[in-house]
Amino acid sequence: MTNPYREIFRAPGTKGFAAAGFVARLPIAMAPIGIVTMLAQARGEYWLAGAVAAAFTLTNAVAAPQISRLVDRFGQSRLLIPTASVSVLAFIALMLAIRFDGPIWTLFVSAFLAAAMPSIPAMVRARWTEIFRDRPELNTAFAFESAADELVYIAGASLSVGLSVALFPEAGVLASTLFLAGGMSAFVVQRGTEPRARTADLSAHRSAITLRSVQLVTAALIFVGAIFATAEVTTVALTRELGQPGAASLVIGVYAAGSFIVGLILGALNLKAPLHRQLLIALGVLLVTTLPLLLVGSVPALTAAIFLSGVAVSPTFITAFGLIERRVPAEVLTEGVTWVMTGIGIGMALGAFLAGWVVDTFGPQSGFWVSVAAASLALLIALLGQRELAGARAV
Repeated sequence: MTNPYREIFRAPGTKGFAAAGFVARLPIAMAPIGIVTMLAQARGEYWLAGAVAAAFTLTNAVAAPQISRLVDRFGQSRLLIPTASVSVLAFIALMLAIRFDGPIWTLFVSAFLAAAMPSIPAMVRARWTEIFRDRPELNTAFAFESAADELVYIAGASLSVGLSVALFPEAGVLASTLFLAGGMSAFVVQRGTEPRARTADLSAHRSAITLRSVQLVTAALIFVGAIFATAEVTTVALTRELGQPGAASLVIGVYAAGSFIVGLILGALNLKAPLHRQLLIALGVLLVTTLPLLLVGSVPALTAAIFLSGVAVSPTFITAFGLIERRVPAEVLTEGVTWVMTGIGIGMALGAFLAGWVVDTFGPQSGFWVSVAAASLALLIALLGQRELAGARAV
């Protein structure tokens, strides 16, 4: 049987931009937690650490789609180096402000400017789409990228925290900055796989977020992102209550592993069902698999339930990005993908906050009710949007 992953990497240049893209996206997971760890160790003020990290994350959520819209218009090579350079210099300024005890305003200004970091997952998916547009190999490529995203979140956050704790407070952010600079440079120089700029074509198109299909998928993925964050926050609280706080990292790793494994399997299949139906099924499975989390009473039971709840995450992401590729004009594809990535990030931020409040108010296990509610809302959005998502590509 032919290995579909081997097949997609037969295309010239795919190995190079996929490897560079993986390195360049590590800061997505490393930078926010690295900022928190750096400030917490250097200043000892968790409110400040959280506020600076939030300033970076929320500003990037707003800026990244605008950067991607410009990339669609002028091309990756013209936009990625300037924006990434601003981000790299701002991260350096942030580390210097920490090292030399700069005033608080310098921390926020640096975090604000560092948010110019482009959405590398969107750039990589745009290249895959340029190569395999309207071909079954694209589903495999998207599955590979979803698995890469999972690895980034598994390894990136742990690496950032580990470096800062083991070496010096700025070590995690420093490593993240080096990955951003090196990975982005290696990615941009590979011009052979870069999607063509569509300056003339783009003038007739509005922003991707004005398209109903992008709005629906982004809204659904906000709630999926909330599920992801809720699982992490509630797991930390519940393992502590069960007297095994050290098990939290293992349980969270198992959650990501479930998503990673099923995502790879799905990418090897050539499913015939329409993508809008696949999304509905994936979200239905996601809802059903959150229910056992309400019943766990031990760490082994939590581990099993959390693994089960992770199996539908990657399929949801893969199908969502496939829908964007099918429904969004090529002229605004990168922006459309970035809006979905932004939705996931916003959902993770909101989910972490809401789950924390629920845990503090009603107890650790109650946090999983946020997962059930979020999964229900995501499924409802997909259900109500079936007719729109089943339509032809917008023009």
